[in-house]
Amino acid sequence: MSIPTSSEKFLESHSEESGDVVGSEEHTLHRGLEARQISMIALGGAVGTGLIIGSGTALQRGGPLGLFLGYSYVGFTCYLVMVSLGEMAAYLPHKKGFAGYATRFVDPALGFALGWNYLLKYWIVTPNNLNAAGLVIRYWTQDVNTGVWMAIFIVFIFAINMLGVRVFGEMEFWFSSIKVISLIGLMLMSIVFDLGGNPKHDRIGFRNWKPPSGPMGTYLLAQVGNRKPLSTFLGFWSVMINALFAYIGTELIGVTVGEAANPRRNIPIAIRRTFFRIVVFYVGGVFLIGLVVPSTDPTLFIANKAKTGAAASPFVVAATLVGAKTVNHVINAAILIFVLSAANSDLYIGSRTLYALALEGKAPSIFRRVNRLGVPWPALLMATLWCCIVFINLKTSGSKVFGWFTNLVSTFGAITWMCILYSHIRFMKALKLAGISRDSLPYKAPFQPYGAWFALINTGIITLFKGFDSFMPFVTATFATSYVGIPAFIFFYFFWKILHRTRTIPIKEIDLFSGKREIDLEEERYLAEQALKGPPTGWKKLWDAL
Repeated sequence: MSIPTSSEKFLESHSEESGDVVGSEEHTLHRGLEARQISMIALGGAVGTGLIIGSGTALQRGGPLGLFLGYSYVGFTCYLVMVSLGEMAAYLPHKKGFAGYATRFVDPALGFALGWNYLLKYWIVTPNNLNAAGLVIRYWTQDVNTGVWMAIFIVFIFAINMLGVRVFGEMEFWFSSIKVISLIGLMLMSIVFDLGGNPKHDRIGFRNWKPPSGPMGTYLLAQVGNRKPLSTFLGFWSVMINALFAYIGTELIGVTVGEAANPRRNIPIAIRRTFFRIVVFYVGGVFLIGLVVPSTDPTLFIANKAKTGAAASPFVVAATLVGAKTVNHVINAAILIFVLSAANSDLYIGSRTLYALALEGKAPSIFRRVNRLGVPWPALLMATLWCCIVFINLKTSGSKVFGWFTNLVSTFGAITWMCILYSHIRFMKALKLAGISRDSLPYKAPFQPYGAWFALINTGIITLFKGFDSFMPFVTATFATSYVGIPAFIFFYFFWKILHRTRTIPIKEIDLFSGKREIDLEEERYLAEQALKGPPTGWKKLWDAL
């Protein structure tokens, strides 16, 4: 007769422990996501058409140096948002998303406003990515109606999400792995082209960083009276707005914490990995685009007027300029994978955000229901139904309306960043007042509290002036879609505040401990299970590293 180990005793004594603070539900979300899957889900949601297509507009306006500096600056801001979120998520990895942190550390009204703000973002951005996928297919064939492809893609991503978090995580891992390989291929292609390995044998070097193509671009030159310094500044500012849109999505790690295995270890790992990959791909990618594509080339202007697809990508412009014609189809296939991966992640995040709101009583209780696979199926069904607004884009008039919707995404995302940062500032103040050293936390964010304040102010300024070009001259539609997200957020905030008479929680009353014990037990249970499995093999370590 064998003697039970301490790990076995722990598992036996806690075999009935629930993984969620809310214990009244028959089923709850499953903690089935590993660090490699979490970081890939974040990568899948964050790295989409912003780099492979949107960077062309930024290059045209900011020039190669402005493009590189703008993406680097906003990338650092993104890093500060990520580490702020990581510190809270590692300490209290609950299943209510970062709206739960706003509710707990600031004001329930802010949590309500943030949750619905974020939900609207994903209800809009998911069909937008599906629309992009349909247009990508049209690059190859127009024999089949685009609506048919859109319907197929909706069913495809819904089926993946219905199979449970383990299947979803694995599928998204491979989706994003292909995306990473594609990005690496495009970057290597750009390096080869720049060094002269192209059909024209033309060594480009830093030629495009010199006048007239660089180093900085101009934007709205005629509107500002041909004042080049002001036009150059406006070009750089436009790059930062473009970069803000491109980086938004990295914060979705905060939604995955409720389904992360051993989140106190895996969330910080995923944040470090995700940030490194995004900086390498975005900052490195735009640097290479600035090398191989002249910001003043007329082909780039044509591409910026093209619909989503390979024709709109600066990488295709680069290939066309050096005479490499067959690469267009490869890039189009890469774009299809990009947008389907992003849509898959977006649908997942939209359903979990609605589920988290329902847990807090800020959405109808039906959306709290979870099936035996850990899928919040009513919330997933609602998010899928919102995908159907993609079909309005089949009409010419609907296309313009849909374009206005997509302009809202950056505003919703920026507001989300600011709420995360302010929640973290309040969290740090509560820790200090409670006498808890941040050195004792599972993950300590660097550069704090100054980093959070810097990122908060910086994001606020970019958001406030993101629609500056709608005044030159004034365009009602552009102005409305640039700023309507702000009054919508304010409406949500005061609606909940007035309805429930909430108040801003005093620092000394912030709850730092409720639900922490359950999460501690979950962590101990997970570690005990891993101890029973024994140490990982060399192959397992190599696979995780890769």
